[in-house]
Amino acid sequence: MEIVTIPCLQDNFAYLLICPKTGEAGVVDPSEADPVRKEIKRQNVKLTAILNTHHHWDHVGGNKELKADYSELKIYGHASDRGRIPEQTEFLEDGDQVQFGEQSGSFLHNPGHTSGAITYLFGKTAFTGDTLFAAGCGRLFEGTPEQMHDSLNNRIGKLPDRTELYFGHEYTENNLRFALSVESGNTEINKKLADVKVLRSSGKFSTPTTIAEEKQTNPFLRCTSSEIKDTVKSRDPDNDLTEKEVFRTLRELKDVF
Repeated sequence: MEIVTIPCLQDNFAYLLICPKTGEAGVVDPSEADPVRKEIKRQNVKLTAILNTHHHWDHVGGNKELKADYSELKIYGHASDRGRIPEQTEFLEDGDQVQFGEQSGSFLHNPGHTSGAITYLFGKTAFTGDTLFAAGCGRLFEGTPEQMHDSLNNRIGKLPDRTELYFGHEYTENNLRFALSVESGNTEINKKLADVKVLRSSGKFSTPTTIAEEKQTNPFLRCTSSEIKDTVKSRDPDNDLTEKEVFRTLRELKDVF
């Protein structure tokens, strides 16, 4: 499977997934139609599926126009997002598969950012939407801190270390600055921030990351770090320093960073 990153809106990513054997393609989170149309034409492929990670407008905004272009388009989303994802045709339940061309994938339900948020899995590649970012995670609009901690650490975080994670927004530099603010002694964060600055200054994207990198640099996957716990205790003296309570305070700190 070939993956083409498509920048959309101000800082969104859509991803065109191409089946090389059939020339069919799926697109993850088309926030707007025109950039996707241009890449479809450039790649000379036929779009047969949309894979929405959640219902927010900046991830589904291109659905209706693309459906008008391709009337037989399958539009995937979690079953609980029925009525919230425009033109949705496929309502995913546990154990269901997603398919385009000869490519077959699965998904993880990871509530937190929204109640119906999912991650799409194709082999050692995952598309996390706004649940997991490089060095960060999404705001809690519909879920609880406990749900998001579980989604990140016990669902996505249990994928193999070499899994590549393609995320929904170019937030990486700011996320790494926050990570440094709560774990300044972590040299891996400094290294990654330097690397990302070079990428961005040359016009390149910071997506994808990997599970291994996130375990080293993402504070929301490092709630057992002694330095992070010290930071949390200094900001929230009543915190009992369980993983989920550390996560809750980290998310609150990030919200105002």
